[in-house]
Amino acid sequence: SADLERIDDGDDCALKELQRVLEEPQLRDVPLLVLANKQDLKTSMSVSQLSQRLGLPKLKRKWKIQATIAVEAQGLYEGLDWLAQVLGENSY
Repeated sequence: SADLERIDDGDDCALKELQRVLEEPQLRDVPLLVLANKQDLKTSMSVSQLSQRLGLPKLKRKWKIQATIAVEAQGLYEGLDWLAQVLGENSY
């Protein structure tokens, strides 16, 4: 979330890569967890901004965007706990 140019600009941007992955038939109904890392940096996008730029609210699947600071392990367990809970609700 700190590399603003790579979010939705260019052919290898995060948005296009996410779209390619989500179009895979095997992943059609699988929940999505996005870890918005580097939230400790002033240049980082907020979780709300990032979710909008990645088009997450338009998705027709369960999704969560979790603010993280990986070097401090902040937010990682919360995101993974959510994913484990959601995956446990269904069989994929």
